[in-house]
Amino acid sequence: MTSRDTTTSEFNDAQTPPYESPLSLDLSRWMMPIEALCATLMVSIVLMLFGGVIARYVFSHPVGWIDEAVSITFIWVAMLGAVLAMHRNEHLRLTMFVDRIPAQWRGLIHAFALVAISAFLIGLIGPSIEHVESEWMVTSPALAIPSGVRVAAIAVGMILMLLVIGAYALRTVSKKNLFIAIIGVGLFVTFCFGIAPQLNQLGMINILIFLCGLVFFCLVAGVPIAFCFGIGVMSYLAFTGNVPLVVIVGRIDEGMGNIVLVSVPIFVLLGCVLDATGMGKAIVDFLASMIGHVKAGMSYVLLAALFIVSGISGSKVSDMATVAPALFPEMRRRGNKQSEMVALLATGAAMADTVPPSIVLIVLGSVAGVSIAGLFESGFFVAMVLLLALLVLARWKARNEVTGLVKRPSLKAIGRLAMIAAPALVLPFLIRSAVGGGVATATEVSTLAVLYAMLIGQVLYGGIGWKRLYGMLVETAALSGAILLILGTASAMAWAITQSGAVQHLSAFLTTLPGGWMAFMAVTVVVFLILGCLLEGLPAVLLLAPIMFPIAKKLGIHEIHYSMVIVCAMNVGLMMPPIGVGFYIACRIGDAKPDDVIIAIWPYIAALLVGVIIIAAIPSLSTFML
Repeated sequence: MTSRDTTTSEFNDAQTPPYESPLSLDLSRWMMPIEALCATLMVSIVLMLFGGVIARYVFSHPVGWIDEAVSITFIWVAMLGAVLAMHRNEHLRLTMFVDRIPAQWRGLIHAFALVAISAFLIGLIGPSIEHVESEWMVTSPALAIPSGVRVAAIAVGMILMLLVIGAYALRTVSKKNLFIAIIGVGLFVTFCFGIAPQLNQLGMINILIFLCGLVFFCLVAGVPIAFCFGIGVMSYLAFTGNVPLVVIVGRIDEGMGNIVLVSVPIFVLLGCVLDATGMGKAIVDFLASMIGHVKAGMSYVLLAALFIVSGISGSKVSDMATVAPALFPEMRRRGNKQSEMVALLATGAAMADTVPPSIVLIVLGSVAGVSIAGLFESGFFVAMVLLLALLVLARWKARNEVTGLVKRPSLKAIGRLAMIAAPALVLPFLIRSAVGGGVATATEVSTLAVLYAMLIGQVLYGGIGWKRLYGMLVETAALSGAILLILGTASAMAWAITQSGAVQHLSAFLTTLPGGWMAFMAVTVVVFLILGCLLEGLPAVLLLAPIMFPIAKKLGIHEIHYSMVIVCAMNVGLMMPPIGVGFYIACRIGDAKPDDVIIAIWPYIAALLVGVIIIAAIPSLSTFML
């Protein structure tokens, strides 16, 4: 698996020559203990969850303290992982605008981004310590450990990220640009404090100023998405009212602390295991032997492989990185154009993101309070609607394809490949049936799936060396930290929007649209298409789900149906050029020029949009299995 799930862009601008300061600090060796600690904590989570499953289902004796221990360990993994992601330049951000800024200004914009992040971290270190002090008086029921031990992870993470940012700024930013950026941010803060009484009188206009305007400005400047949300909500609370900033820390804690979210890093790790062991390639080879010889066969194989592999990894990038290297050489040999292959890869990955275990579905279920088992059941069939749309288009495009020279494998060869792929093919069906049938939670299933994949991979697929396993654990912690920090700050921003009263006004407007629930669905599709382009999937879901779901409920829309519509629309937006950042990830994995793929991808985008419209218009497609 690559180091990112969807739209990760390096915090460091490769086109900005680094300024090497004599005061620069090489933090690599100081990160080694944090990496080791993250790897140890990840192993501890997996083992504790596995022990809990054995105790519950084998010995019928649940161990009460395991959930508490996992909760404590999990938030430390999340915050220390966020520190690693900062050090490794892997926090998610939008680079499209920064890359188009003239080179002479790029260094200054980079400096402003670093100083803005530093200001946010400095502003929250005090409140995060205050949050630890307030939580220290609360003890966990089973372990009798002060809750402050758990939330101390937030304070430690903030301090460590500030140190990393400081060292990084000294190494990559000239003194002149850094000085200008500090003065500029300082003047902005001073000005806002100076006019705070006037801002306080503006009411909900402040939502547009800080939670829309300032957040968008930070996005354009290349500030990582998690910090864009955090800067916006901190500015809104600090300059327009009397709400203490410790509320932000509390919301971050609540947003990251849901025990359901433990399955996110576990499924990320599962994607790493899938790639490392070659289980994904075994599935691809078997599918190619079955249907690769028919007209449009390799396109069918690519889409089917994405559908099946996504049921193991839960990650679009992992899916694409597994399937593309295994199929593209043969597709190229058969005359497929590189641009068409990458277009199908990108849209196929968007289609497959509702196939369980989708990380987006897990997070959405946690944020919106929707049954994850229900989302898994519905997501499988909704993905089939989108799959059918892409299959029809692929067959039409291959109408003139010549397949006479393609040799069909023998039954013996197919049987051999089936035997090799069988252990891997079992996994997605186990995951779906276990969660969908209520046999086990997503967290428990993710743990069992990782251990199963590692065992099968070790015995049948060549195994994983200790060094590579260690790297996968660190990689998982860093990616999970980047994802979960977005979840925390988006939770704080959604809370601020809700408390402002804007949701009530928005609800009154959307519930009275001509056309009723269908009009609201149309607005939803457009909004999530746009946000899918700009923010990437998870931030869009985290920000709007708490706001839009109550409105959908008022209009009588089933929560599972609505979930499927927003996830599908968001995924299509993610792959829409010229802004959709997932589109550029697919181009990079497929080694194609974006300018060439832009022309080829639109028919596939249109096919997906037809599928989304059908899903939105026919609720039973999402709910008939519930």
